[in-house]
Amino acid sequence: MLFRFQPLCRRTPYGRAAFSLIASTLVLSSGTAFADEPKKVNEPPVMREPSEIVQVADAFDDSDPFDLHLSLGYQSTWTSANIYREGSIRQEGLTTGGYTTSNMNVAKYEQRVSRLNTRADIGIFRDIALIVRMPVILSDDRELKGLEGSADQQSLILAGAPGEQLFRLPFKSPTRSGIEYLAVGIDFGLMNQARDSTKPTWVFGIEGRFDVDEPMHACNASPEAVNLDPAVAQVDCAHPSDINRNGAAGDPQFIAENGDQLEGSFSGSRDAGVSRGVTALEGHVYLSRRVKYIEPYGGFKALIEFQNDSSDYGATDLEGSLVNHPPLRGSMIAGIAVMPWEVRDQYQRLTLDFRFTGTYVSEGRDYSELFDALGSSDAPTLRTPQYASYRANTGPNAGNFPSVVDEGSQKVYFTGLTDVQQHGIYTIQASATYQAGEYVKFNAGAGYTFVQGHFITFDQACNPDFDNDVSRSGPCRTTTAGASVGAVEATGIPNPNYRKTINDPGHRFKVDNGTSLDAWISATVMF
Repeated sequence: MLFRFQPLCRRTPYGRAAFSLIASTLVLSSGTAFADEPKKVNEPPVMREPSEIVQVADAFDDSDPFDLHLSLGYQSTWTSANIYREGSIRQEGLTTGGYTTSNMNVAKYEQRVSRLNTRADIGIFRDIALIVRMPVILSDDRELKGLEGSADQQSLILAGAPGEQLFRLPFKSPTRSGIEYLAVGIDFGLMNQARDSTKPTWVFGIEGRFDVDEPMHACNASPEAVNLDPAVAQVDCAHPSDINRNGAAGDPQFIAENGDQLEGSFSGSRDAGVSRGVTALEGHVYLSRRVKYIEPYGGFKALIEFQNDSSDYGATDLEGSLVNHPPLRGSMIAGIAVMPWEVRDQYQRLTLDFRFTGTYVSEGRDYSELFDALGSSDAPTLRTPQYASYRANTGPNAGNFPSVVDEGSQKVYFTGLTDVQQHGIYTIQASATYQAGEYVKFNAGAGYTFVQGHFITFDQACNPDFDNDVSRSGPCRTTTAGASVGAVEATGIPNPNYRKTINDPGHRFKVDNGTSLDAWISATVMF
């Protein structure tokens, strides 16, 4: 007898539905996992890592007790800008052919920098990493060339006081090399999307930068600037107090007052130097959120620099200075990372990163495009020192001239550092990161930067913060028209960093059409 077995549950529509539900449940429970299930202990962690900007090496994380990432990269930067000068020169040839009385062509600035970037990320705890960086300048070359015929008119365009020329074209700086700075910082992963999928990845970090090499000094490596007469031969990198630029010992008073700030001998030539002569503090915060194959991100960073006494900044930190510190920099960053390809079990991934950075640079004393040219000038109006302060006049003309130069005050020599106007810097960049395996990845990219036009000799004659002391006012005073003797009011105190030939309106220098092109490549090994 033949028996046919048919489950009761399949004889009715309701039974068939129940059977399908049970079968589906068994299939799903047999091995298929949902995206929001907890990560298994033996699951490859490569997919958990966010884009490069918010990655933090960590320690004591699941089966990975320690992380160490070592990176080595090479970067090249090509910078160019046009330098102009205000002017009121009304002579034939200066109002036509590209020249105007308010915007005279001066020079074409070009800079080429080759840099070796070294970095170590050391995991301390979960989402906490110690970071050590040390950029090394392999070569830094700067030069000034004629701009649309300016080399043929430089005796007028680059004129200082009657009979003097501030510098000569073409101009070339010496090649600089050395350690740019040593940076030590720490990054914190305040939130991590891989640990909690309901939250974004949020990273906060702070970094200190320290000088470990010679600060930059204004130098002139142009053959045209070297006088072959042994009696008046000029050295390439003279001390600020060496007025004749002949390598002789500088002003004894300057040496006595600044001996603890200046390094090395006070005779002969100084080293060109490579560092900025500052101690810096940088802070940043970045936020990202991955959605399938893309990860948008954004953030902010700020850089504050404090001048070191061993640099040429030390001699410019004076009471009358309007600006006696380097500029402050604040940046806004926005970008998107795209991961078009990933092989999870082989720890492989390709990431494309597109980023925009906008930076505001405040007014500050800085190394401008004319730092070497003006700082190494032999023009008397720049080489002759200014006195730091004025004193009460006890002579017969004290009524109309209540203050005179205090010859016992500090002498302030021009070092090439100038007051640079506030401006914006805008950068777009693209990079690709290929993680070839569990322990190695490569990065390559390029960026383009545009610098907003700004004045680079922006000092003012008087500091108005001190406007209540006529005995210290010097030329910073006003006299009421038709008033009797003694009707003099102070408008401030003199700025000892002010130089009329480069800071007076109508003589100031300006940079415009500034652009930079960056290209880099790096490799990282991960333990």
